[in-house]
Amino acid sequence: MSDVKIRRAILSVSEKTGIIDLGKALTKLGIEILSTGGTASKLREGGVIVTDVSDYTSAPEILGGRVKTLHPIIHGGLLARENLQEDCGELSTQNIGFIDMVVVNLYPFEKTVQEGKGFDTCIENIDIGGPTMLRAAAKNHNRVTVIVSPKDYEELLNEMFSNDGSTTQQFRIKMAAKAFRHTASYDANISAWFTKENGETYPEKINLTGSLRDILRYGENPHQTAALYTVGSSTIGVPNANQVQGKELSFNNINDSSAALDLVCEFNDPCCAIVKHANPCGVAISQNIYKSYLAALSCDTESAFGGIVAFNREIEEDVAK
Repeated sequence: MSDVKIRRAILSVSEKTGIIDLGKALTKLGIEILSTGGTASKLREGGVIVTDVSDYTSAPEILGGRVKTLHPIIHGGLLARENLQEDCGELSTQNIGFIDMVVVNLYPFEKTVQEGKGFDTCIENIDIGGPTMLRAAAKNHNRVTVIVSPKDYEELLNEMFSNDGSTTQQFRIKMAAKAFRHTASYDANISAWFTKENGETYPEKINLTGSLRDILRYGENPHQTAALYTVGSSTIGVPNANQVQGKELSFNNINDSSAALDLVCEFNDPCCAIVKHANPCGVAISQNIYKSYLAALSCDTESAFGGIVAFNREIEEDVAK
């Protein structure tokens, strides 16, 4: 299949930024909207007509909301292959309609952990129905469009308004890959939390997940490409710092800056470190940061050229000059 017309969509989000505008736009395109709990309430507040999933499936939410979308009517509608006569026949027999789009972002597990919430609260913020729908939709990307981030709403609507309410296969594949990355990262964070809570030092498997922070100017050498990924949003250091001015950074800039910062943070006294190609050209402590800089520079003035200078104190104009 190539372009697929969206007829019915399910919207169920924890991060509700832009969801009303999205709902209004989908309604304008004549799309039936299914929704759950807080998302349905938010959409109705904005004047968007929605059908509760519980009404659509004729099955109430149970177990305090733990089971809402885990139903054959939902997953049959997502996983059915419209080009297979057998699938279409089964949907017809079971009175199940096609669902052509899933807009889901997951319970805020990582944020809940970062806020220091208790064990039971963290457990309740492990999403089950959301990842299941995302994986089903992404698997069946030949027909189903899956959206995991409010950042993609604009691109989605541009796609649909440009194609008479349809999405292209290229767009669906792109969004499916993003959905699988999203669920993989989500599960990696849960796994890491459980491992820490269990006190396991060396588990049999370790899963690392990072988020793209920047495309760097170049890699270790000018002919190479590179990108910076961060692991965790609360880590203090150069990768999570805001660049105040100057051109885009390279791999060496990031590497040397991180090394220099780590080095000066080893000292309590005013310290300056100058690093070039991961090697310290000079390190010094003194009564004030200006004298520390002069002493660090005097260690090796030639190697310091083009290097990274780090301080463990705020500097004044004289040092900057």
